Amino acid sequence: MKTLDETTEEILMLAAQHFKVPRAELSAGDDFYKKFKIDSLQMLELLTRLENHFGVELPDYEVQGVTEFRTLASRIQARL
Repeated sequence: MKTLDETTEEILMLAAQHFKVPRAELSAGDDFYKKFKIDSLQMLELLTRLENHFGVELPDYEVQGVTEFRTLASRIQARL
């Protein structure tokens, strides 16, 4: 099983690829809405990509209000 740090790193790498930014510009505590200047539809696209990558389903109520990569990683980690 992956550690929370490994899951977080994978999320950061996938987000960097998805939004075409250097991975080095991202950290676990970043607010992805502010960092990428995205709206909820763009976040939904990233969530779908993450769900497919990790083979999990994240119910809306679990990700509602989540804005940091670290928190998102913990929600995904709980489903692995």
